Amino acid sequence: MAWKKNVPAMDESAEEDRISKINAAGIINITIENLWKDCYSAMAQGDLVRWNRKLDAIWLILGGDVVESDENDKLFHKIDLEVHTTGNLRHKPEGFARLSSDIHSVIAKQYLLLRKKSLFLRRLQNQQGKGTSYINPDDSDFD
Repeated sequence: MAWKKNVPAMDESAEEDRISKINAAGIINITIENLWKDCYSAMAQGDLVRWNRKLDAIWLILGGDVVESDENDKLFHKIDLEVHTTGNLRHKPEGFARLSSDIHSVIAKQYLLLRKKSLFLRRLQNQQGKGTSYINPDDSDFD
């Protein structure tokens, strides 16, 4: 085949490196997706502790590509601090309606903060091109 003569041969180690990076990216995406499934399950069950732990695991993956003390790093830690200043995370117990209004208010605040943390991480995942949506800042003028 004459067309192959003009195609530079890829050295074997470069090909292995490319395949390794593709495999690593796939494993990371599968891991993150499994963590998101666990987050949604914990959220639906009212298990705020498990939900928060899964979000922290997602941050450990996505945060690895964030420069320390940049805007995303600071924002994540700000949200995380807000969550922790509400006190111990609670699991929505059976008989939720019988809780005192103070505890109900704390749980509601914790829920909203965890939702905020989830949304931040999902948007960060998308910014990094590891999510369901990717916005390239270079394409902003594309109509």
